Amino acid sequence: MPSGRIAANTRSVSARASGSDVVVRTAGARAPAPGPPSDAGMARNTAAMALRRAGSTSNSTSSLTSPANAPEDSARYTSGTRNPPPPAIISRIVSSLGGRRARPYRRAAAGRSVPDMDAIPDRRFDPLSALRKPSDGGFDLILAGTVFQDIIFTGLPHAPEPGTEIWSEGMGSCPGGVANQAIAAARLGLRTGLAAAFGDDGYGDYNWKILAGQEHVDLSLSRRIPGWHSPVTVSLSVQHDRSLVTHGHPAPVTSSQLIGAPPTALAGIAELDDEIEPWAVAAHQAGVKLFGDVGWDPSGKWSPVRLENLKYFHAFLPNQREAMAFTGKDNPWSALYALADRVPVAVVTLGAQGAMAVDSETGEEEWVPSLPVTAFDPTGAGDCFDAAFIVGSLAGWPLGNRLRFANLCASLAVQEVGGSLAAPGWGDIADWWKRANSRPERQSSQWLRRFGFLADIVSDVPLAAQRRATATIAHLSDA
Repeated sequence: MPSGRIAANTRSVSARASGSDVVVRTAGARAPAPGPPSDAGMARNTAAMALRRAGSTSNSTSSLTSPANAPEDSARYTSGTRNPPPPAIISRIVSSLGGRRARPYRRAAAGRSVPDMDAIPDRRFDPLSALRKPSDGGFDLILAGTVFQDIIFTGLPHAPEPGTEIWSEGMGSCPGGVANQAIAAARLGLRTGLAAAFGDDGYGDYNWKILAGQEHVDLSLSRRIPGWHSPVTVSLSVQHDRSLVTHGHPAPVTSSQLIGAPPTALAGIAELDDEIEPWAVAAHQAGVKLFGDVGWDPSGKWSPVRLENLKYFHAFLPNQREAMAFTGKDNPWSALYALADRVPVAVVTLGAQGAMAVDSETGEEEWVPSLPVTAFDPTGAGDCFDAAFIVGSLAGWPLGNRLRFANLCASLAVQEVGGSLAAPGWGDIADWWKRANSRPERQSSQWLRRFGFLADIVSDVPLAAQRRATATIAHLSDA
């Protein structure tokens, strides 16, 4: 990862308190000794600045580790006497050098756990290998958007109040925004090309290295922009929900300028907006199957022009609130049928109730319930769902299996904290399949039989297939 100096020092984010400032620290952090500015200080100052600004974007992090002996009263005022910080948290070691995944720990001679930097390289599994021709080139999936630097505080006892300081149980950092979708797709073996602007700062270096080196995302369509700093999002995770604070400036180059004439690709993800970006229109005309992405419209207008632009898309995958707002319907079923009149494949996700879809090309209509799991953090689950659905679509699976696979990948993601780096790889899917079948009482269960189509696929997944990572600027993540 780009700066080793950031390693163990980015466990706290602080700001000088005055008026109604808020300070958020991570358990185990101690104040650095006075001296010249460091990368760790840059991280703290950037996050503190972000806490004073408004905005929103996607975010992601890694699994939660609870601190031992944490103080009962985690909220402390920023003036007067403070309690000593909670004890440090020992977490898993992460290495992203050369796309490698580190083993958690090895034992030193004195019996102390130390990082094991001898990592095993990931092996990528190609779910479309049986369908490819030797002459096939280009991408399986192209997408464009903004990459954010996400800094995530997890396990907060409550939301910060003006003039107070609270301690979080963990902190993580990773690429966010469109990186959520890119990483989710690449983890599932799709040859993924991303067009994005990257700042020429440390965050831009870090995000580029994670995406290209660790996650195998092709960045040949992306560009580093001199003098432009990376957008930053601070995420505060409180009681299985989150609040986001973002700071950034529009990129000085558009996605269409980055892409130019779209490269050969099987599919693309594009924003459904009042105006479709020129690269997406050109891709549609070239035969690329576009899958529609959409964000919440805070204005409440939900322009009907956007529905008309569904003519450029092969599939549209909103959640139920977005689908009802777009169509003006008062229930998700009616919204699904209204969307199915406009796009070949309409999908509406229902959160804990699963997902439903209509494929007008095959005549299929399905509702698939979600898996019985305990959701910890829904961040990025929609991106995992979309990527998995695209995999099933390109592989030619029946609609029901596409939805089941998408639900599975989303359910594996929500059991971790965060989005992009909690996205499952084929190694995680194979692990889940083996665990699910290891208990005799489960082998006859109805919901497991529905995933029988995975048996032959998982049998080809190598033991060293890619799995989710716990990536952070720090060498020791306590997220």
